[in-house]
Amino acid sequence: MIRALPLAILAVSGIPAATAVAQTDTAPDNVAVGYEEDGRYYTEDGVPTYNIAEDGTVDWLTYSGFRRYHSECHVCHGPEGEGGSYAPALKGPAVTMDYYDFVDVVTNGRERVSASQQSVMPAFGTNPNVMCYLDDIYTYLKARGTGALPRGRPPKKEDKSDAIREAENACLGT
Repeated sequence: MIRALPLAILAVSGIPAATAVAQTDTAPDNVAVGYEEDGRYYTEDGVPTYNIAEDGTVDWLTYSGFRRYHSECHVCHGPEGEGGSYAPALKGPAVTMDYYDFVDVVTNGRERVSASQQSVMPAFGTNPNVMCYLDDIYTYLKARGTGALPRGRPPKKEDKSDAIREAENACLGT
């Protein structure tokens, strides 16, 4: 099912607002949940976002993003997206950075060189351990950046939906 693939893989999903979800008054406009489809949460304009229930239960993608971030990204960008000695913090910029710019930088990499610094983000476009979970990493960083998700492994999570499981298997070729 093509609509079940992560938005990052599809680039532009065209997914209709299947199920309306109430917005919270505290979430910034670019992270407020507009709708949910098969365990994935989106803003009104179709960008992946996180959903954290009042009891602290996080959506599956945000939980998965925690795991994937710590397996692939934290070595350079530091624990919890707070920056490290090799690369800058991501939790703040993830809130303001456009989703499609985020996808572009992770997929293609980026190099910034000036007289005072050299910054290189390698391309991860061929790494399925990143690309198959790019939306997950993005939603995790958004949740950390807005302060909605504290440090550490989320203690409660939604179950992985069948649609998410199928998309993961399709992306990984299993």
